[in-house]
Amino acid sequence: MLGIATRVQEIRARATTLARLQLELVTLELKRKGKALAIAAALAIVALVVVLYGIGFIFAAIAAGIAEALPLWAALLIVALLLFLTAAVLLYLAMRSARKAAPARPVEAVEEAQKTVQEIRDA
Repeated sequence: MLGIATRVQEIRARATTLARLQLELVTLELKRKGKALAIAAALAIVALVVVLYGIGFIFAAIAAGIAEALPLWAALLIVALLLFLTAAVLLYLAMRSARKAAPARPVEAVEEAQKTVQEIRDA
């Protein structure tokens, strides 16, 4: 009888440890995906700011083109195009970072839990 109680306590301790490890896996996975989403959001915000600057430069180029000769507005237009190119690169990086976070649910932890349940059933 004493042996059964000891085995039950061992099983309970192992199940508790297993549950704790599963929770830790979920936490780590969600932290990693949250970080990727935060990077994507930051890059998208920076890209939006760069686009706003680009729009400002386009308006400055139009005003300079009306008021001045070709070289000034052409220079401003080139700067605006470079800003838009920068925004495009930042948006690309943001999209790539966002793809790393998808899907938002902890896939690895769920798969590991399913494998554990299957192993327990098979045992």
